[in-house]
Amino acid sequence: MPAIPPGTRQRCQLCQVEIQGMAGGNDLVHFSMGAPGSRAKLWARVCQYLRSPEQCSQCLNQDSQLRGTVSASDYYAEAPVLDLSSLGGGTGGAPGSPGSAGSDPLG
Repeated sequence: MPAIPPGTRQRCQLCQVEIQGMAGGNDLVHFSMGAPGSRAKLWARVCQYLRSPEQCSQCLNQDSQLRGTVSASDYYAEAPVLDLSSLGGGTGGAPGSPGSAGSDPLG
């Protein structure tokens, strides 16, 4: 796909994001939620998962020269590990499982 002219927007038919052409070539991607990002972020989170040649031919973000280098911060972050031991409630087993002592979760 050719570069998007500065000051104009194109919507991707596959993922529905809008890519706004910017002077200097650092296009701005408008996601459905959250702050705008880069073409590299769009690639890391969406475009890399396209499977068929038909999908790739419809994608506005297949040109590696336009998207630039993808960095670790472009990917979704891992979910944090939660320490549920501070919530109490015995050993934390499901009702009826070993260690739950048959306790009723509703009291």
